[in-house]
Amino acid sequence: MHIDQWLEAIPPLSVYLIVGLVIMIESLGIPLPGEVVLISAALLSSQHSQLSPVWIAILASAGAIIGDSIGYTIGRKGGTRLLAWAGRKFPKHFGPDHIANAERMFQKRGAWAVFFGRFVAFLRILAGPLAGSLGMHYPRFLMANAAGGIVWAAGTTTLIYYLGVVAEKWLKNFSYVGLGVAVLFGLVFMLVIKKRMARKHHDGSEAPSEKDSTATEQSKA
Repeated sequence: MHIDQWLEAIPPLSVYLIVGLVIMIESLGIPLPGEVVLISAALLSSQHSQLSPVWIAILASAGAIIGDSIGYTIGRKGGTRLLAWAGRKFPKHFGPDHIANAERMFQKRGAWAVFFGRFVAFLRILAGPLAGSLGMHYPRFLMANAAGGIVWAAGTTTLIYYLGVVAEKWLKNFSYVGLGVAVLFGLVFMLVIKKRMARKHHDGSEAPSEKDSTATEQSKA
């Protein structure tokens, strides 16, 4: 059973709670399909009057903010040992290269990495624990975390909801096609954001530091 079929079979209140809970657990640093659950719930809300996109966005935002804050506290307490343990348990998400790249981005971008990290899968999982382990000032982290969580949750819900409404209106006789179009546009939107973030991160990580440039010049001399 697909996630959207599973969500459709349970009461609306449970859908809201599941969306918030899954996103909160994902933000703690545990790999869960938070984005998939959010998109599925938002799409369902466009087809069923009993589901409110407003409550989906609110619970998703709350889950993101609370989860990241708890993840920050865990990272602050556990630090390097926690990330090393996560690397052994989830090498595809927390391998040494993933952690090193994320640390470079956080050290270079600071609060902006927390904000835009909400739109990138592995940074969405790492943001809280990594910011805590690196000692980022909590009020600064909280502001970026809250802003990123609200923009991501509300923006994703709104986009998918209205795409679903439009698809249902114009493709009444082809409901599955309408759902497919809505999902496709939503995924393309997310992929564009992720690609742009990855490109910025790649350019930043390849740029030589002043010390490296100086050392190179001295060695040539």
